[in-house]
Amino acid sequence: MRKLIPVILILLGIGGGLGAGLVLRPVPEAEEVTGLAAHTPALPANMDIGVFEIPNQFMVPLIVEDRIASVLILTLALEIDEAQRATVSTDLPRLRDAMLQVMFDHANSGGFSGAFTANTTLAALRRALLEAGQKISGQDVIVKVLITDILRSGA
Repeated sequence: MRKLIPVILILLGIGGGLGAGLVLRPVPEAEEVTGLAAHTPALPANMDIGVFEIPNQFMVPLIVEDRIASVLILTLALEIDEAQRATVSTDLPRLRDAMLQVMFDHANSGGFSGAFTANTTLAALRRALLEAGQKISGQDVIVKVLITDILRSGA
């Protein structure tokens, strides 16, 4: 009997750990990701897609208690219709202004606090940036916004 007690305790520990792991596992976010894919329009067959890298980084201050607590630095690129590259280059100052305003709004609503690199948080930011870009250049010009680099410095 003395030799069975450690074996029973080990089995109970393994069973308890397995049960706790199943109960506490994270909820999959597959529904939100597929919902985002449903909103992306189908590309016309004759559209040649290219990448337009926005030349300078975006710097977004993160304000906590009326002080700059940290700074977020983002580098963006746009998937565009290659035939409209000149239009995007011409619209670049207005695009930067609109996208920077979206990032300020996102920061002020707490979008860059906590786990700001979560898929759902970045998907919402990309969607807002895409809408702002399409208002400036047109829906047939900008297809997608790519966040190529992101860095938060400070606290």
